[in-house]
Formats: sequence, C-alpha cells, structure tokens
Amino acid sequence: MGAREPNQDLRRLHSEAGWTLRQFAQAVNRVGTECGTPTTYSAQTAHTWLKGHLPSEERRALILEALSRRLVRRVRHTDAGFPATSEANASPGIDTVDEIIGLERRAMVDTSRRSMLGIGLYSAALAIPGWQDVRARMNSIKMDPHARIGRPDVQAVSAMTDRLSDLDDDFGGQYVRPMAVAFFEWKVAPYLRATASGKVRQEMLSAAAFLCYLTGWMAEDEEAQGLAQQYYVKGLELAGASGDRMTYCHILRGMSVQAANLGHGAPAVRLANAAAEASPESNPRMRAFLAGQQAHAYALAGERIRALNSLREAERSVEQAESGYGTFGGYNPATLAYHTAQVRHALGDVKGGIVSLTDHFRLRQANDKLRTELIFGSLLAERQLKVGHLEAACARWSKVLDAYPHMHSGRLDSRVADIPKLLSPYEGNAAARELRQRVRELRPGHEVGNRHDPR
Repeated sequence: MGAREPNQDLRRLHSEAGWTLRQFAQAVNRVGTECGTPTTYSAQTAHTWLKGHLPSEERRALILEALSRRLVRRVRHTDAGFPATSEANASPGIDTVDEIIGLERRAMVDTSRRSMLGIGLYSAALAIPGWQDVRARMNSIKMDPHARIGRPDVQAVSAMTDRLSDLDDDFGGQYVRPMAVAFFEWKVAPYLRATASGKVRQEMLSAAAFLCYLTGWMAEDEEAQGLAQQYYVKGLELAGASGDRMTYCHILRGMSVQAANLGHGAPAVRLANAAAEASPESNPRMRAFLAGQQAHAYALAGERIRALNSLREAERSVEQAESGYGTFGGYNPATLAYHTAQVRHALGDVKGGIVSLTDHFRLRQANDKLRTELIFGSLLAERQLKVGHLEAACARWSKVLDAYPHMHSGRLDSRVADIPKLLSPYEGNAAARELRQRVRELRPGHEVGNRHDPR
C-alpha cells in the first residue's frame, strides 16, 4: 500500500487560519461540544488530517465549520481537500413542505446523538439569502387539486401559532415543540398544498413562515442549534414566497439572536444588519427592536463605537414609541435594559452590566414571560457571583429554582446544571451548600456543569 498523500488544500486553510495544531484541534472540539457530540481531538489528530488521513463524514463537518468560523467564509468539502458531497439546502425532487417535515424525521433518526450533517451542526458561516434571492428560492410545492382553503383557515393557523407561542413561553420548547411539529405536518402542510385564491395563498405561506420561525425558536430553546437554524432558513423561504418582508426581517433578527447567544459576534452583526436593511417599516418600536439587537451583536464583535451608537438609537426609539406592548416586533424599557446589560458586559463592564440587568427585572411587566425571567435570572446570578456578590447570587438562583420544575427548557437546564460547579468553591457558605443540594434534588441522575446535557 502506497504512502498517504498530504492534504495540501487543508494545509493551506490551516496556514491561512494562523492556528497551531493544538488550536486547530481545540476549535474543532468546541464545534463538537456545541452541537452535542463532544470530541477530544489533540494536536496529533490535527497533524494526521494534514498528513492526509480522511476523518469520517460527520467529523469532516466539524472541521469545515471550525475553519469557516475562523476564516469568516463558508469552507466547503472540496475547499478542504475532502470528497465532494451534496451541500445544497434543498434536496432535488423534494418540495419545501416535504423538506420541513423531513427536518424532524432526520433529527429523530438517532435521538441519542443528533446527526451533525445538516441538522445538529450550527453553521456560523451560513450565507444569508437576500430578499430578492429568497423570493425565488423556494421549490415548487406539490398541489392537491381536491383541496381548497379560504381565509378562515389562515386565521385558524395564525391563532393556533399564537397559542403555541404562549405555551412555549409558559412551559418551554421541550414541552411544546412536538405540538408545533404535529400541527405543521397534519394541518398546515395540507393547507399549503391546497388550492386557494392568490391573496389567501400568500397569507397562508406567511402564516406558515411564522410557524416555522416559532418551531425553530423552540428547537433553539432545546439547544438543538442546527435544527433551529434549518427551520429559520425554511421560514425565510416561505416568507419570501409570500412576499412578507416583515416576517423575513423578524426571522433574520431571530437568527442574529441565536448567533449572539452562541457567542458568534460577526455572524450576529451580519444577520442583525440584514434584518435592519430588510425591514419594511421604520416606526420607533421596530427601530428599537432592530437597533437593540444590532448593539448586542456589535458589542460581541468588539465594535465598541457601533455598539454604543446602536444602543443610543434603541434608547431614542423606545422613548418615541407608544406605550403598547406588541407580540410581534414589541420592544419595551425592560428589553432595552437587557440589551444594555448585554452590551456593557460584552464590552468589559461587568459591574455595569449587572446594574442594567437588575434594571431589567425592575422594569419587567407582570405579563412578561416566565422563561426569560428564569434564564435572565440565572445569567444575573452568574455575573453577580463573578464579581464576588455570593449572597445576592444565591438569592437570585433560589428564585430561579422555585419555578424551575415548571419549565421545560434546555437553555435553562444548562444554566441550572452549572450552579453546583460554580458554587463548588463556596462549600463553607450555608446558602451555597443549600443551593447545590437543591439542584441535585431537582436533577437526580444528571451530571452537572454540562451546558449540552439534555434534561
């Protein structure tokens, strides 16, 4: 057997990335951990890749994503000297409705180890489809000539989506997403294939787009990041097909929030700016809704001046906005305080971020969502502990644990699972010991400190 040929393409990319072999392996490990399949590659492993060893297809996906993030562009299989594979978002011969239904079926093939190929793997270098591109991007849908829908069917889908959204806020994505998935497959999919007047068809496509966005949001709450991203992309396609720029803009902003939550500053900026550019409206509340996210994204990307300018724009717009609180595009002083906290923290002002996050809780309205209260509460406790405010952190965490059993959220699970590890240096403190014991009782049989440990 002849000697294996070095992978010159991968070597060039590695050189361009400016990594040591150890840094290369660590970057791939971070991607693996993020998508729920941790790896423990070493510098020696990375060396074998450059020498021509071909990793498994799933591991290749991790390598490509790590390189894409580092080089801030999409790196494909052939770019890295790997065998060509189908990387298109759509599958030939399958319409968009079938693709959306297929997302869940593919994700359930191996529920103990979400496949990283297209479902479990979040892509920070995903190309953002522009409005003109997305309008023509959706595949044709196989129509059923024997079914017809009218405006009441559209209204039913919208009303049901609102109900699902409320349930998601109250109980979490792990609890509600199966309902949203079943609703799409058994009700919305047949509606999308039914004949209708041009106006009704556009409205149904728009309603389905927002349901796709909501289902993606629920998947993100479960920490199924790649699956969430796939739902968002399909939502963009449906929004484009319906001509609904508002939903298209809303989904892009949601994708920016996802990127920011994962710590990817540059993608968060690109997505937030794309949402602002696509916005069909310029009322004060929408400007605040978009500028607040831009500020957070810029701060994560280290662009201090732009972050502060966007934050000031959000502040001005909130002052100009009417007092009403809307479900779609809503933005209020409590939300602004949260974004201010995130900007200050990302720019290195940890104590200032704590002050702003405390302001967020002071400004919250009685009907604000339980899940954000618990997740943001956990975030505040972590930051209070970081600056040495042990008693305040324990008090905040105690409030979180009071309501924790009612919430089925992977994001919250991960934060609660971290509490014992964060408090381990404080065994001598009674409040810290009590909290650690409460977490063990609330999460029997679960390891702690694993941000990707599902509930």
